[in-house]
Amino acid sequence: MLVLVAPGQGAQTPGFLTPWLELPGVRGALEAWSDAVQLDLVRYGTEGDAEEIRDTAVAQPLLVAAGLASASTLFDDPAELPRKLGAIAGHSVGELTAAALAGVLSDEETVRLVRARGLAMAEAAAITETGMSALLGGDPEVSVAHLEKLGLTPANINGAGQIVAAGTMEQLAALNEDKPEGVRKVVPLKVAGAFHTHHMGPAVEKLAEAAKELVPGDPKLTYVSNKDGRAVATGAEVLERLVGQVANPVRWDLCMETFKELGVTALIEVCPGGTLTGLAKRALPGVKTLALKTPDDLDAARELIAEHA
Repeated sequence: MLVLVAPGQGAQTPGFLTPWLELPGVRGALEAWSDAVQLDLVRYGTEGDAEEIRDTAVAQPLLVAAGLASASTLFDDPAELPRKLGAIAGHSVGELTAAALAGVLSDEETVRLVRARGLAMAEAAAITETGMSALLGGDPEVSVAHLEKLGLTPANINGAGQIVAAGTMEQLAALNEDKPEGVRKVVPLKVAGAFHTHHMGPAVEKLAEAAKELVPGDPKLTYVSNKDGRAVATGAEVLERLVGQVANPVRWDLCMETFKELGVTALIEVCPGGTLTGLAKRALPGVKTLALKTPDDLDAARELIAEHA
């Protein structure tokens, strides 16, 4: 059973889209989506420096566009995708990529919604100076309790022992000085705010307004939500969760538990892949994994699809 997953913010690196533009249809799709959201995705994905593509309002549509474009190259006929996959999921903003690939929203609706999401979250992040830090090592239960004591939110519980804390810069500084028992290191992340916390409340309201214009379809395959790892059967609930999840923790650990229950045997992560396959290697032993980083990975991905779809 094959699962397709889409990464979240922080996976992007300067120039990561450059080799994908050589594939038929990719540049045209990116240019069309750029026009739809008034943002030059081709330039940001090929020439944008690390600081430019760290901007939440840029990073989110860029990641979703990259995920959609790379997924489209996996199959000769896009209609094959829902028939070949056992399940689909995305981490944070990657959930919008997954929603489009599952047929809940069209590609253009998705990039428009993610553009609204990125702008709203960037605006919310500017209200208070906030950030996120990853905890390396430690027991998850001990770490979560310690974070809550410091007023921080365990914004990403990613499984494989990885937790990301979010809150004000003062709270994160206190965490650096007072680490949970067993945590080896606290690593600040290159993100612009405390995503998936109450600090994003204003963004939820704006995203809800943008979502009112949409009429979602039901997923054409098993869509796993990172709110609680549950499979969601209706497009209306997928959309509702996409809106609310902006201010709620990501439970990728529960998503991987669901993959396991479904009988996953292989997992492919769309571009810019690497983060979620790394987690899967530790949390899902025996499952074959592949990250789409460049078009050079496509042949191996297609072999994996032929074997496990």
